[in-house]
Parts: sequence; C-alpha cells; structure tokens
Amino acid sequence: MNESEMPTIRPEDAHTRPAGVVLLDVREDDEWTAGHAPDATHTPLGQLIPADYPSGTTVLCVCRSGGRSSKAVEALRAVGVDAVNVSGGMNCWAAAGLPVIADVGGAPGTVI
Repeated sequence: MNESEMPTIRPEDAHTRPAGVVLLDVREDDEWTAGHAPDATHTPLGQLIPADYPSGTTVLCVCRSGGRSSKAVEALRAVGVDAVNVSGGMNCWAAAGLPVIADVGGAPGTVI
C-alpha cells in the first residue's frame, strides 16, 4: 500500500474517537513509558499479532511520526481489520496540545 492509499486520521479526530475504537500505540517500551495518549493500548510493532484483532474492529495506529504505525496498518488491514494511521504520530498529537501522560501515575508525559 503506498502512502496515498493509506487511510489516515488527524490526531484531534483520533483523540475524540467513538467508544469501541482502539487507539494502538506501536512504539517501543521506553517511548510508551515516557509519554502516550490516555486510553491508548500498547503493543510494540515487533510484537504485533494482527490476528489478535477481530475483523470489524477499528484500530487507530500511532507511533512517533507515522512510519511504524503505517506498517501496523498494512499488517492489520491484510487480515481484514479496519486500521487507520494517525497522521504525524505522537509528535503531531503533542503539537496539537492533546494530552500525553507518563506510564507511571498518569503524570504529564513527553514524546521521545
């Protein structure tokens, strides 16, 4: 899938996603620990098992800038999951003023 075919969503729209839509952060553990979106789930890209997500599930994939999450989108769509890339990743999420929390205690986090 080339970049023009990649389904994307703005961070602001991902933040206000409807209930039941999964926000999946595919960054590495240290990146997640430093700061992530509230209510996101975490599975590093290298540990992603697309078959774990049932078809009919909508998954919004995010990483730091969009590269790894686009690979996750491709893998998930290949097994019938409605997967969408969060454009610009957590860098754009944070730049838009959306909340970023640390993994410990929900304190304000940072994107690394």
